[in-house]
Amino acid sequence: MRAKKLLFAVFGITLLASSCYTEVILDDDIIVSSAIETDLALQSYDLWYIDLNATQGSGEVPFMERAFTLSFVNGLVYANNNMVGFGKTGDGLGIDVGAYSTFSGVVDLDHDIDGAWTFDVYAINNRTLELYNRRTNTSYFLNGYQTRNFDYDRLFYENLDYFLQEYEVWEKSYTSEIGAVNEFDEENFLRFFPDNGGYFQSSVDSPGTPISSLQWDYEGDYGVFDTNDATLKTLTLDYDYLGNDYFELYVINDSTIELYHVPSETIYEFTGRGYIQYLKSVDKVGKKRSKVKNKKMNVSRKRKM
Repeated sequence: MRAKKLLFAVFGITLLASSCYTEVILDDDIIVSSAIETDLALQSYDLWYIDLNATQGSGEVPFMERAFTLSFVNGLVYANNNMVGFGKTGDGLGIDVGAYSTFSGVVDLDHDIDGAWTFDVYAINNRTLELYNRRTNTSYFLNGYQTRNFDYDRLFYENLDYFLQEYEVWEKSYTSEIGAVNEFDEENFLRFFPDNGGYFQSSVDSPGTPISSLQWDYEGDYGVFDTNDATLKTLTLDYDYLGNDYFELYVINDSTIELYHVPSETIYEFTGRGYIQYLKSVDKVGKKRSKVKNKKMNVSRKRKM
């Protein structure tokens, strides 16, 4: 995919525990170095965040589309396929999803579900790698982080759609006393699906109702929006034939969200129930992500913090 030759001092001292300096020559952008140096590059950061929006090519490597991060540790590959539990599962690395071996500028990865894949390894800069799969003619770009300085808040706010879909339902667990009476006061359960660009259902069943017994009273399309404030997301619930509700959306933790109903100034909290953990089994391998650029609302924060 590239033609020019580059010379990189890849990751410098970061690659080695000693003061040795590792220089890696890229010929046609392939790292021309030993298998050991390629492995050192892959292990130089705890977490490699897959910047899916930067992906180049029309092909697809399934496990790369599902994972938020990959980690390479002494021949084993770990992935964070869920946002829930991110930073805690596997000491932050996620779950064991396969094995890898390195050659000169190449990594062979054997995924437990998706099988064997070979990638050419390119150094873009001292914290970014490109993994290029020739079979699909597709490049994935990975940004390196140590677990101690990973921006978990940013992860959640950049991937809120996926977070909302990691629980079977969200149950209303708190309603503020302050706020005007409105119809959403009666709705106690929400669930979100990726179908048709974003589909939701809501229920007025009593709190504590078993998930399997819930009756879904309303449905429609939902949207998560960016705003002028990088830390503020908004949520719209567009009910079929019934108008819509507009909220400011805040993440309290990985099982609780806050919805601030702007028209009524009511604060609601919802707690996730029925966590869907994406494991290595074929029936729960995880949702494939896609390139996402949320639509933007020209609004300012109304919730008083």
